[in-house]
Amino acid sequence: MRHGVVLLTDEPWRQTAPRWRAVEEMGFDHAWTYDHLVWGGLPDSPWRSAMPTLAAAAGVTGRIGLGTFVSSPNQNHPYTYARDVITLDDLTDGRFLCGVGTGGDLDARLLGSDLALRQRVDRFHEFVPLLDRLLREDHVDHDGDWFTTRDARTLPGPVRHRVPLLVAANGPRGLRLAAGHGDGWVTYGGKGDTLDAWFAHVAGLVERFDEALDEAGRGPVARYLSLDSSPRFSLGSAGLYAEMTGRAAALGFTDVVSHWPRDEGPYAGDPAVLEEVAGSLRSAG
Repeated sequence: MRHGVVLLTDEPWRQTAPRWRAVEEMGFDHAWTYDHLVWGGLPDSPWRSAMPTLAAAAGVTGRIGLGTFVSSPNQNHPYTYARDVITLDDLTDGRFLCGVGTGGDLDARLLGSDLALRQRVDRFHEFVPLLDRLLREDHVDHDGDWFTTRDARTLPGPVRHRVPLLVAANGPRGLRLAAGHGDGWVTYGGKGDTLDAWFAHVAGLVERFDEALDEAGRGPVARYLSLDSSPRFSLGSAGLYAEMTGRAAALGFTDVVSHWPRDEGPYAGDPAVLEEVAGSLRSAG
């Protein structure tokens, strides 16, 4: 099991830079940030862009994976986004993790695109295969319902053979897309007023993703679970974190992701718990 931490971008870099370093020093495997224009969880707070933040994080870390949790087509064209991915893959020396998802309606509305959920899903189903091509090919031509490229050059290409493309999905169409194109599957779990009910719903998603993988004729891929979409903040205590990660492992997840504890909600908690968890993980390792 690998463990990661999300750091939000509402606070200035001078305050958050030590946290990115700390995530690595504590021994976690990856660190993430959201890619939004405005995040619905803090709609009245300052907000900073994901890609420059991750570029800065690359300069204060040297081992952990760094990724978007997640980027969407709301404000990203596949070609311009591929350029960002290729650049971050270079800046991180191959540590970039490319998390992508359908995206909510807030960022879309801010850009004048009042799209229904079905339309956003349709757009995402065009976005992912085109992004996949742009990260593997050069001279890419594409004429679609949502995106167009004309002889898109992609030099120099990623540092590694392939940047991990991690596809967030909960619905049937999204699970099939993740199974067909993803190097990893990301899920937020979704439903359940109690921890037991939430994990029961996650178990159902795992079963449907397994079926989608079988249909796609693919073998195992990495599986990332966002623990804090559950009814409980995973870092409420070290014991709760251990319980939740154990249950995630039993369902076959390879990676879990929590959030840096904040002074107040969302994700309100004590950073000392994060340090305690890190100590437990080091001892177990």
